Amino acid sequence: MKDRFSSLRKARHAGFSLIELGAVLAIASIMLTIGVPSFRSLIQSQRITTVTNEFFVAINLTRAEALQRGGRVDLVPKDVAGDWSKGWVVFVDENNNQRPDAGERLIFSHDSVSKGFSIAASLTDSKVQYLAYDGSGRSRTNASGEQTQFGTLTFKLDDQVRKIKLNFLGRPRICNPATDPSTC
Repeated sequence: MKDRFSSLRKARHAGFSLIELGAVLAIASIMLTIGVPSFRSLIQSQRITTVTNEFFVAINLTRAEALQRGGRVDLVPKDVAGDWSKGWVVFVDENNNQRPDAGERLIFSHDSVSKGFSIAASLTDSKVQYLAYDGSGRSRTNASGEQTQFGTLTFKLDDQVRKIKLNFLGRPRICNPATDPSTC
């Protein structure tokens, strides 16, 4: 009989009381309230880093293909109006019109980025949105094979900003204005 009562006492103490459950839920909700904004910021930071890196890879691919082929290769927005956030294309521009036409070799194509992104280019030749590399691996403008295309591409998503800076030779680098404002 003693064994029977001891097992009942153990069963009675195995659960949670309503007060204990309420305290745990209150602590969990406070922790979530504190953590969710930080988590959202982390996700936004990862999203913008991913898109910036994908564009950086496209620039390096354009340059590498120009070196390999010994001729001009272009990186242009898919959108005729020049909106980079609607995707971009790397191709061999045989007629120098900065648009991938039928018969021109398409090397790479990237679809549009997620809603909320903006990509703005501030380059030497800003009449038409494009980035072109010649066979020596240097960026160039349409005005002259000797004039280089350099400047900045700015990526924004909510309060997150990243930049790709193109130097005088057309070599890209990524920077974050929040962490290195003096060089970005």
